[in-house]
Amino acid sequence: MKKVGILGDIGSGKSFISKQFGFPVFNADKEVQKIYNKDKSCYRKLHKQLPKFIYSFPIKKHNLIRAIMSNSKNLNIINKTVHPIVRKKLKKFFLKNNNKKMVIIDIPLLLENKLNSKNYILIFIEAKRKIINKKLKQRKNYNFDLIKKLKKIQYSPQTKKKLSNYVIRNDFRKEIVKKRVIVIKKEILKI
Repeated sequence: MKKVGILGDIGSGKSFISKQFGFPVFNADKEVQKIYNKDKSCYRKLHKQLPKFIYSFPIKKHNLIRAIMSNSKNLNIINKTVHPIVRKKLKKFFLKNNNKKMVIIDIPLLLENKLNSKNYILIFIEAKRKIINKKLKQRKNYNFDLIKKLKKIQYSPQTKKKLSNYVIRNDFRKEIVKKRVIVIKKEILKI
């Protein structure tokens, strides 16, 4: 099974591009949302450490944002609580899809949290900063200060690009991006 990690800046189109491969996708953002909605054990741990912000179940995103905005250390607390659960879910995902030729891993902090191994094939999604910013501002819960804090814990786009095996330029024109994915998918499946 080829394990393909999708890297890129916040808002670069990682999730859209991940789906274009046509193979199972582990989307960490969706998994984390499920954890916040269904995992009472996670809630209890976060409530114990951040009672001023996390006080009702399911965990609400705006309360997490308030916690992070009030103190950057709270982001570390949240990550240390949630990331082990995400790791377990990733292992189950690999077991479930063991018979697939390829799986796609869409985890924002894949490199930073050392979730990848040497056998991962890394693809960097490159997009113009101007277009990314425009797209981010269109998001429902856009918060510039939060994005700045999240970027501080991430590797720079240049570092991610340097560490990648492939680069897909995303100009946000769906048909062109789909063609670029097909070319790289064929190359990866040949390896």
